Amino acid sequence: MRAGRGFDADTHDSIGYLLRDTARRILSDLTARLEPHGITLPQYYVLRELWQEEGLTQREIANRVGVLEPTMVATLDALERLGLIERVRSTTDRRKTHVQLTPAGRKMRDTLHGYAADVLEAALTGISDDEIAVLRRTLQRIKGNLA
Repeated sequence: MRAGRGFDADTHDSIGYLLRDTARRILSDLTARLEPHGITLPQYYVLRELWQEEGLTQREIANRVGVLEPTMVATLDALERLGLIERVRSTTDRRKTHVQLTPAGRKMRDTLHGYAADVLEAALTGISDDEIAVLRRTLQRIKGNLA
């Protein structure tokens, strides 16, 4: 077995394990904060995309979030039942459905973004702004290497 620069059999030093475990802990904390609002993590991901750009199609959202369209349909159904989004049939292509936020969906933006910010602030406690900038650039490069 060939160990690389990032791999280590000891999970305390393996880059892959550290990334996975860190992400799992961040997402677990965020999930706990979303739960009282009846919002799941996949639903939050959809809302985040719509807060950036309303009117995306179901397919566009699925691609951005990284899930299959049938999974996206179920997530959108749940958000629609919660009264946070509505689907609007395209006027130019009847096969397409655009997703719009409702006023209630727009109103949740600051609260839910605040939870994500709080979780990350806690995770980054004791880490300097320079270290955070290096971490951000490094993670972007790793992501780009795998794209």
